[in-house]
Amino acid sequence: MTSALDSVSVSEGGYDIEYEDSDVNTELQSFRIKYRSNSVISFGSGISETSGGYDTLPTIKVLGTGGTIAAKGGSSHQTAGYQVDLTIEDLIKSIPDLSTTCNLEYEQILNIDSKEFGPRELLMLHNKVKADLSQYDAIVITHGTDTMEETAFFLQMTINTYKPIVLCGSMRPSTAISSDGPMNLYQAIVIASTRESRNRGVLVALNDTIGSGFYITKSNANSLDTFKSIGQGYLGSFVNNEVHYYYPPAKPLGLKSFNLPTSITPEDLPEVPILFGHQGLNNDIISVVVQNMKPKGLVFATMGAGSMADSTNKLVGQYGPEFPVVYSKRAMDGMVPTGSLSKLKDDKGNPLLSNVIASGYLNPQKSRLLLQLCLFEKMSNEGIRKVFKGVYGG
Repeated sequence: MTSALDSVSVSEGGYDIEYEDSDVNTELQSFRIKYRSNSVISFGSGISETSGGYDTLPTIKVLGTGGTIAAKGGSSHQTAGYQVDLTIEDLIKSIPDLSTTCNLEYEQILNIDSKEFGPRELLMLHNKVKADLSQYDAIVITHGTDTMEETAFFLQMTINTYKPIVLCGSMRPSTAISSDGPMNLYQAIVIASTRESRNRGVLVALNDTIGSGFYITKSNANSLDTFKSIGQGYLGSFVNNEVHYYYPPAKPLGLKSFNLPTSITPEDLPEVPILFGHQGLNNDIISVVVQNMKPKGLVFATMGAGSMADSTNKLVGQYGPEFPVVYSKRAMDGMVPTGSLSKLKDDKGNPLLSNVIASGYLNPQKSRLLLQLCLFEKMSNEGIRKVFKGVYGG
């Protein structure tokens, strides 16, 4: 068994195949796989009418990273406090046969709770997806739901492709009654295998719905129906083994594509903390963060649509025009428009908050990632503002 952080390599003879004659479909070559632990395995061969609009079966790569979908509890009713314990091979075994839908390969690149995702893991996954896209028709990623929206958003902003990238996970561990993991993984693979999923950006598939990785967010800490894009809505649904899209293929407006080099390191992504606005916020917290962490920028989860106390705004303005501060919102839905930003002026009558940028529709965690990418490209404050205008902020 390989280490959870080691990529699994393809090796000749990693599995044995037993061919079977099929009286049902003479065009489809059917076979059973006798697979060995953590080999990269392929399923399916030939042409099928259920291959999602492709002339031949698409080849899909599943990347396992862990999360609740790969977790086991101590009983069938335990839905909290479980541990990540299953490999991607275990998960593939749990879903129905896909040999008439796609050629399927899988690889374990991480096996962690998504709360442990940081710059190192995010860049590792980014580089792996980018490298594999040239060899496969689509990529499916199993991922913990706690930070799935951040990974989806980061991949959307840094990988420009027409090929589907579909993230899935679960809210219940594999051992729970009515575990949602196997169905979510099955649906994600079928969605990725469908030609109509092309040119829609990064997708998130959970609980019979298809959402945009750019907009979607986890709305409930416990419910299966947790991923929402309230203002923008879902892109489609999965019903009775059918993929239904509500709109023609399109990516979100305002996308800025960042082309990250494969040599990028976690230290190359600038430090950008998120601070939570609330009644009676002690501004000393801001000063401590800036002085001790030496960040390159800040993100505030503001009250309402960009509201912070005047004393906070005055302190933020003192950091100067070259220290970008993004005002996002605590609320899950809605936006922070530029008109909501403070109109405070300095002693000379100039705008005090020339360094403050409205997040538009982006929540704090996605605003942080976008600001990090802008700072990595060494954008000026005006350049960063222009990028956030794409999401109706700026």
